[in-house]
Amino acid sequence: MYVFIVEDDRTIAAGLEYSLEQEQYHVLLAHSVKEAEAIIRERYNEFCLYIFDLNLPDGTGYELCKLVKSLQEAPVIFLSAIDEEVNIVMGLDMGADDYITKPFRVRELMSRMKSVLRRYQRTPSNRTIIRIGDLQIHTVEAKVFKGNQEVVLTALEYRLLLIFANHPGQVLSRNQLLERIWDVAGDFVNDNTLTVYIKRLREKLEDDPTQPKLIHTVRGMGYKIGE
Repeated sequence: MYVFIVEDDRTIAAGLEYSLEQEQYHVLLAHSVKEAEAIIRERYNEFCLYIFDLNLPDGTGYELCKLVKSLQEAPVIFLSAIDEEVNIVMGLDMGADDYITKPFRVRELMSRMKSVLRRYQRTPSNRTIIRIGDLQIHTVEAKVFKGNQEVVLTALEYRLLLIFANHPGQVLSRNQLLERIWDVAGDFVNDNTLTVYIKRLREKLEDDPTQPKLIHTVRGMGYKIGE
């Protein structure tokens, strides 16, 4: 299992490399955006996970995350000494899966890595039936059932639910949701419309829409489905 680490502090990079190799990961290191971009473009299909320092001598981890997400569905974790909310939200908007502030314990990083890897391994994009709690999504027929009762959704409601279902446990920002709906539907969906559709999904799928247990709001970051 290959992990690509981009960290300009060579002492930190070497420490991460050693710790991950002790856990049976194969590690490749880079120390700049230019070096990393060349490796990603040539070898992206080899890596199962990326760890990017946010501030690099010739750019930022944001640029590298955007490149990775344009090439493949793989988890990205940011490392940064900056823990301001605006930077965390920006990272999530870029498609990052987690954000760890320095200094951190290697054990914490390992735990976060395993968490995002499990999330991707259980992504049910190839299944014909996706189950989340008592919800069943029959992707071939584009039908949704709550228990034994079919729930009738509009086309856009269904597409939004499918985006959530294909990223269980992952926080998706409003921008990510808007971009993915646009990509799939080819129609313009604004921020207010997204709010309305999330409200409608909750009304149709939640036992109590005022206390949602399926589609959770993550304050200041976005939404996620499941735990």
